[in-house]
Amino acid sequence: MPGNREAYEQAMNAGHSAAWDQNWKEAANYYARAVQEFSEDPEAHIHLGLALLNSERLEEALRVYKRAHQLAPDDPIPLEKSADVLERMGRLKEAAQQYVNVAEVYLAQRDLSKAMGNWERATQLTPGLTAIHGKLAQAYERIGDNKKAIREYLKLASAFQVARQTDNAIRAVERALKLDKKNPQALNTLRALQSGGQVILEDYDEADSRASAAQKALGGSVRSDGDRKDEDDADALGPMGEAMNEALGLLASYIMESSDMDTIGDVMQAMEAQRQGINDQALAAYQRADARMRHPALKMNLGGLLLLNDHADEATKHLGEAITAPELQAGALHALGWAYHAANKPKTATKNLVRAMQEVDMASGIAPDEAEDLSSFYTQLNKTLADVSDDELRKINEDRFLKWLGGQGWRTRLVEARRHMQEISSRDGWQGVRDFLGAGGSDALTEAVSNIDRYMRQALLVLAMDEAHRAVQISPTYLPVHVRMAEIMMREGRVRQAINKYNTVAKLYLVRGEKDRAASILGEVLEMAPLDVPVRQNLIELLEEEQRWPDVLEQYIGLANTYQQLGNFDQSRETFVAAERLGRRSGAAPEKLAQIKHHIADIDQMKLDTRKAMKTYEEITEILPTDERAQKALVELYYAQGNQLDALKRLDVLLSIYAKNKQVNRITQMLEDLVKRYPNDHGLRTRMSTIYQHLGRTKDAIAQLDALGELQLEAGAHDEAVKTIRRIIELGPTNIEDYRRLLSQLGG
Repeated sequence: MPGNREAYEQAMNAGHSAAWDQNWKEAANYYARAVQEFSEDPEAHIHLGLALLNSERLEEALRVYKRAHQLAPDDPIPLEKSADVLERMGRLKEAAQQYVNVAEVYLAQRDLSKAMGNWERATQLTPGLTAIHGKLAQAYERIGDNKKAIREYLKLASAFQVARQTDNAIRAVERALKLDKKNPQALNTLRALQSGGQVILEDYDEADSRASAAQKALGGSVRSDGDRKDEDDADALGPMGEAMNEALGLLASYIMESSDMDTIGDVMQAMEAQRQGINDQALAAYQRADARMRHPALKMNLGGLLLLNDHADEATKHLGEAITAPELQAGALHALGWAYHAANKPKTATKNLVRAMQEVDMASGIAPDEAEDLSSFYTQLNKTLADVSDDELRKINEDRFLKWLGGQGWRTRLVEARRHMQEISSRDGWQGVRDFLGAGGSDALTEAVSNIDRYMRQALLVLAMDEAHRAVQISPTYLPVHVRMAEIMMREGRVRQAINKYNTVAKLYLVRGEKDRAASILGEVLEMAPLDVPVRQNLIELLEEEQRWPDVLEQYIGLANTYQQLGNFDQSRETFVAAERLGRRSGAAPEKLAQIKHHIADIDQMKLDTRKAMKTYEEITEILPTDERAQKALVELYYAQGNQLDALKRLDVLLSIYAKNKQVNRITQMLEDLVKRYPNDHGLRTRMSTIYQHLGRTKDAIAQLDALGELQLEAGAHDEAVKTIRRIIELGPTNIEDYRRLLSQLGG
């Protein structure tokens, strides 16, 4: 039974106050009272666990966190806290496994950074977790942190060697070398494995210190692949800047092999001017060289410089040719998107910018099993944006895609933005992604929404609501934030406020013409408050406008059931009748119509209106002759009225249905029940004896026939009695001579 809500809230508030004062013993007592009021509430269990943990009552804290996890299996907090408890208790192996479990929950929520943190903790507690080192390595590759990815691949190789899986160890090192083919530790590890030597992993902090010292001594000439990523991030031109730098290298290689001195001179002059940032001179020299030389790298730099000099239309034709070089593709696409945006061609700009984002993402060292998911994500993103207006696309390109692809730290920003869109798509669908892209606030909104979701997962509802208000200030028209506010209200127990908020959001979606979103939200409200009649009526009107007749029919049935639960039986019957009319008009299946009419008949039976109920059951058998429930109800009603003739007709129909379905037991049970209630019915006795005879229950068949014969004799039906006695004699009863004498006395 639910507890006292007021007592629960008082206990929780008192617990929070005690916790704030670091009085954990008192906090635990208050939280325990809250748990007593609502034993299924995960939030109270989580707070109680924290109080017990800080009171050093570790065994009790562990039990409470386990219970919290049972109540909220998708919340990572109880698992994370129980792992902490196990670690404090010295049960390191169990703690490591719990951290792995926590990571999987975060991974399901697409929170890769938290998943990685828990994987790291697990590997620190228990060495040799090969699967976890593999996941960590792939995760670090995915976010572009190649230095840490290499570290994990080498740890994985060491673990494989200990397990005597040398082939797997070599493959792990080879994966590390793909990230940095000159990495000295990876090369040493590979040589050790190939020669059968022992893999000895150097301390990474010490190695980093030596690398930094070497770099300083050589004037910065030594740099790892991870350092190169940091330098790339500093390039404010994003993928286009990367491609233009790459193009300089390609042109330098081309010059070494070319003999056309005139062209070489122009290209070298252009390259030098570009390095010095003298774009006008570089542009002029590239244009002179372009007349005699067609090379994707030249086209990349020429197109990029034209774009930077505000010649977007002219830049596009050169950038289109630069795409043919795989190493320049992401940058060329970025530049094309930028150019088409400047030329006020938003749809073409969007296609190129999204392709550029995909190319950057796919080239960031993702695991093979993630490539398909990423490809699917970008395909769906393109579909989502296909019918967006030019004005909205222009805003999305400027506020979102171009900002994600440029500026300081663009690579990290792009990955975070894509992850955030994946989270939104899993939570709010692709329309939610579209809303997010079209909302104002840019990165500040992304951060605010991420904070809301994190606080909600941690059950920090006050902080979540504060962050939601901040998000509304950033972008007042971004409706998914308002949906989250309603969810917070619902979790706080403010049901009516939450429902009002949901209704407001649904109406706003209707104003926007997004009827599917409005219907979805109203449907969610009904799951929380199924007896809210106005909400269901609003949903019915909306579905009728959309002509979604099967959904309308289901909502009519739900509305009628609601009226019935509220005790308004007349309104319930009228609504069921309206639902039946709608079902007939919309071509609903006979089974669905029969289901509705059963509800109507049930109400008539409850109101003791037998005549209406019988009429409805008759109509059901016309719609669906095989409806057992209706046939059985008619048998009962006809017998109750003393109409044995019609009752037996319906009974025969029902028994034939049972027979076709090979439900012999139901035939027997039905007849036995009726015989007990109506022992003087000749027809029932006759049918009962026949069934017993077919089942080989001769003694029971004789007993039924004997009772039938007596009834017939009492009724003066001598001829029928003679036939019955002859049937008994044919069955060979033990006292057969008595029946023969009786037959002789009757003139048989």
